[in-house]
Amino acid sequence: MRNEFTGKHMAMVLVGGFGIVMAVNFSMAAVATSGFGGVVVENSYIASQKFNGWLEEAERQEGLGWQAATKRTEDGWLEVETEGVPAGAVVNAKLRRPLGQAEYRELSLLRNAPNLYRSPNPLPAGRWLVRLTIESGGRQWKSESELR
Repeated sequence: MRNEFTGKHMAMVLVGGFGIVMAVNFSMAAVATSGFGGVVVENSYIASQKFNGWLEEAERQEGLGWQAATKRTEDGWLEVETEGVPAGAVVNAKLRRPLGQAEYRELSLLRNAPNLYRSPNPLPAGRWLVRLTIESGGRQWKSESELR
């Protein structure tokens, strides 16, 4: 003998199905927001107004002909190898963790050799976003890279 499919059965299917969908959505939203360390821009309208200025600054910066490559040594030091940068340039780095708990560090890199700058202390293991600033003679060059 077959049991009839009643309105109670349909209500249980709908409540159970939507319950699963909602549980998955809430858990995914919780995971997504727990790893977000901040805002990309405070006000997207204002950022859009500054966009052309940012492009002009990038072109001016490329005209300097400076280049820099960041890396982490095997023993944890941040090293920046430069090319075309004048002697006596000041190299600073702002580091932050891209995921998880927000962690920030600001470093003034020390010149170790011609075209090679090094952090004063080794960095803790893990991923870091590095915002590099090089200044010399009133000119400034910036870049962003990732260390793993």
